[in-house]
Amino acid sequence: MSDFTEIWVYLSSSPLLHLTLTLIAYQIGDWAYKRSGGLAVLNPVLLAVAMLVAVLLITDTDYGTFFEGAKFVHFLLGPATVALAIPLYNQLEQVKRSLPALLSSLALGSATGALSAIGIAWALGAGPTVVASIAPKSVTVAIAMGV
Repeated sequence: MSDFTEIWVYLSSSPLLHLTLTLIAYQIGDWAYKRSGGLAVLNPVLLAVAMLVAVLLITDTDYGTFFEGAKFVHFLLGPATVALAIPLYNQLEQVKRSLPALLSSLALGSATGALSAIGIAWALGAGPTVVASIAPKSVTVAIAMGV
C-alpha cells in the first residue's frame, strides 16, 4: 500500500496527475464501450469527460489546474486531426464518388451544430456577445482551437 501512497503523493504534486487521470478515464470508457458491443451512449470520450467532471467536482479542482496536466493531450489534437488525412487519402476514389452526399451532410451537420449551440446558449440566458461567439466554437475541437 505504501507504493500506492508514494505514487499518489508524487502525482498529486505535479501536472502528471491530471494527465494520468485523463488517460485512465479514457481507458475505462474504451473498455466499457467495447464491452457493450459499441453502444453509442457509452462513447469512450463521453464517458471520460463525465468521469473527469465528476473527479474535478469532487476534488474541487478548477479547470486551469486540470488543464496544466491535460494540455499534453490537448496538444496532440492537431496532429491527430492531420493524421486522419492518411486513411482519407487511401479512400480518395470512394470519397469522390460520395462527394455530393458528403458535402450536403457536412453542411447540414455544421448548421445543426452551430444552431444548436446558439439555441442552448440563448436558452440558458447568455448575452448577445456570448451567443455570437458560440457558433464558431461549436465546430470540431481541433479546428475550434484556431478559431
